[in-house]
Amino acid sequence: MVIGNYGVPVDDVADNRDEQVYRSERLLPMKNLTQHHIAEVSRRSSKVGMTIGIDLGDVWSHYCTLNEDGEVGRGRFRTSPSGVEKWFTDLPPVRIAMEAGTHSIWISDQLQELGQEVIVANVRELRAVSHSDRKSDQVDAEKLARYARLDPKILRPIAHRTVAQQEALTVIRARNLIVRLRTAAVNAVRRLAKPCGDRLPASSTLCFAKRCMAVLPPGLAQALGPVLEQTAEMTKKIKH
Repeated sequence: MVIGNYGVPVDDVADNRDEQVYRSERLLPMKNLTQHHIAEVSRRSSKVGMTIGIDLGDVWSHYCTLNEDGEVGRGRFRTSPSGVEKWFTDLPPVRIAMEAGTHSIWISDQLQELGQEVIVANVRELRAVSHSDRKSDQVDAEKLARYARLDPKILRPIAHRTVAQQEALTVIRARNLIVRLRTAAVNAVRRLAKPCGDRLPASSTLCFAKRCMAVLPPGLAQALGPVLEQTAEMTKKIKH
């Protein structure tokens, strides 16, 4: 161990200097980074201009605009692609919030194609809108506009499927619906035949209509024939 001029080991003095340098290198950049981060947040929040809340309806949709000064404007437009195009084509880029619902998939997709920032709110998690005592189209639209202006995360945004993805899913759901309708028709024919003393033979749904028409008495064949024809037609569509 080497002793310095004041009786302090040289190794301890070196360790203290290294620790002071380390602290200065560690603390100063963090302080500057924090100040820079706060400044960036302030600048980002100041960029929020007009926000629009839309309460979607099946025929008419109501909107509320909220400009930088907090001034409110209200109106409505037809819930159709042409209605959206008419009202939003020439609009500068703004932030638009709407509830998730039947029309929100294609409307949000169309608005995004027009260059708008779109927020689709999960209203089930936003009780201020879905459980409000003052619930109306205009009130809901204004609340959506104000929440979008304050903090979009309040709206619990969701990511929709694209319209193309929704169309592909619709094909699957439509086929599933036809299968259920065919099953209901087959069960109905069997049930309607029993009170007349006729028990239809066991058969797969593929050849059910043909086998039934071959064994049904004339009276029941006339009554149930249209249902069996529709059953056969649904079978063809399901196969394709």
